[in-house]
Amino acid sequence: MSALGRIARTSSFKLSLVYLAVFAAAAVFLIVYISATTTDLLTRQLEETVDAEINGLAEQYKTGGVNRLVRLVDARSRAPGASLYLLTDFSGNRIAGNVSEAPAALLDEANGEARPVPYRRLPSDLSDDPAAAGKTHHALVRITVLPGGFRLLVGRDLAEREEFRAVIRQAFQLSMAVIVLLGLGTWFFVTRRVLKRIDAVSETTQTIVAGDLSRRIAVDGSGDEFDRLAVSVNAMLDRIEQLMRGLKEVSDNIAHDL
Repeated sequence: MSALGRIARTSSFKLSLVYLAVFAAAAVFLIVYISATTTDLLTRQLEETVDAEINGLAEQYKTGGVNRLVRLVDARSRAPGASLYLLTDFSGNRIAGNVSEAPAALLDEANGEARPVPYRRLPSDLSDDPAAAGKTHHALVRITVLPGGFRLLVGRDLAEREEFRAVIRQAFQLSMAVIVLLGLGTWFFVTRRVLKRIDAVSETTQTIVAGDLSRRIAVDGSGDEFDRLAVSVNAMLDRIEQLMRGLKEVSDNIAHDL
């Protein structure tokens, strides 16, 4: 049997695999739980931000009319950040904002809850990132209908949430690699130590079987299960040696009498 096959048949190897599987499962559960709860928290925060902003713009419209709303939407659209704005008339024509257009089906779902939707950025927003041209992004948006038939869309880009998920994936991959390496290192250390003790016991027992009853299993003083086993076996060998010595004396006396 090869050395690898011999190691794979040991109990220490099997126990190491069990421990590795348990630790890996625990790490996976922990990372998935953290990712899910944190993503849900980020989503709720985005929804609260979108709701607060759309309610604030609606109040500005009530007090200052559509002209004030257009100025506010235009100013906020030019500010750097992940916010999205679109103001349309009752026919769906764009008036202001940094979103070129929105599907009619989406605009018809006004006054609903915030929902994730795909979108494309305006060319004017890609001056600092030309590679983003033509790419589809995702945002959490909410649409409300204002008096006069105007529709106001406010959203937040979900890139930050996706970046967080990417970080979690990297952490997951790194943690799994560390767990596997630690598991292999632990397995190597435990297997080597266990096999060394077992080989010593096997060598000693073979010598005893060959007729040398004076040999004893080594005790290293660690007090582990191997030491306890060695002490018990050595005590048994001492008793057997005494019995063998007594039997020899009886045999010698019988032979002398005969």
